Amino acid sequence: MATIAFIGLGNMGGPMAANLAKAGHEVRAFDLSQAVLDTAIEQGCKAAQSAQEAVKGADFVVSMLPAGKHVESLYVSGDSPLFDIIGQDALVIDSSTIDADTARRVAEEGAKRGIAFVDAPVSGGVGGAQAGTLTFIVGGSEEQFAKAQPVLDVMGKNIFHAGEHGAGQIAKVCNNMLLSILMAGTCEALNMGVKNGLDPAVLSEIMKQSSGGNWALNVYNPYPGVMENAPASKGYQGGFQVDLMFKDLGLAMDVSQQSASSVPMGSAARALFSLHKAKGNGSLDFSSLLKLYQDS
Repeated sequence: MATIAFIGLGNMGGPMAANLAKAGHEVRAFDLSQAVLDTAIEQGCKAAQSAQEAVKGADFVVSMLPAGKHVESLYVSGDSPLFDIIGQDALVIDSSTIDADTARRVAEEGAKRGIAFVDAPVSGGVGGAQAGTLTFIVGGSEEQFAKAQPVLDVMGKNIFHAGEHGAGQIAKVCNNMLLSILMAGTCEALNMGVKNGLDPAVLSEIMKQSSGGNWALNVYNPYPGVMENAPASKGYQGGFQVDLMFKDLGLAMDVSQQSASSVPMGSAARALFSLHKAKGNGSLDFSSLLKLYQDS
């Protein structure tokens, strides 16, 4: 069993840390929110008074933060950067979804200090985090990936080595761009069917068993009442916020520009989520995009 520092206990990080503690690891957890820290304690984690305290003597450091600027500040450029404290034998696993350039830059700064760092963004949503069935997409060396895998196996079901540092982030934004397109199309089709008199549950089942089946429809249905455990049936609370999807689509647009990749559907999806966000829905689950169609 390892000593693991876990920084960032939001909708995703909290359940991930809990699964590590449940598996028998010593998890030193830290978050700026006392409420989520209290929940982590109830789930078997030990509370740290600061990120700096959490990482002292840790074998692994896992972080789940909102954006690249937070990751770079935490490890490299802040008032008390963790790279000045983390031991050289430790492995840093950053599961935040950030831009690939920041991931590479932080990995390089860690390497200068003899500290291994991998980018390991996740897919699978809050349900996957709670069930320990997340997909991890890892960027780093083969040796670093092998060292990270036993820890990631506790929190996830599918662990992929995407390539060198930053590759995990590029693969993640490709995935999330596709997810946004699928969700937008699913909302569009369901809304059209319901406005023409169809039962959303019946239409969903028809499309699930036909060529229109996709993850957003089959697993994360955006129509309230169709799927009991989906955020749509819980007032679009929990899950993956519109603000975060919009952020990820911004990252995808940056990647497309850097490589001169044509992304007309990704751009259209970003425009839809931008409009939905502008209407005050940023804190709702991204499946709430259905409301944009219903209100039009």
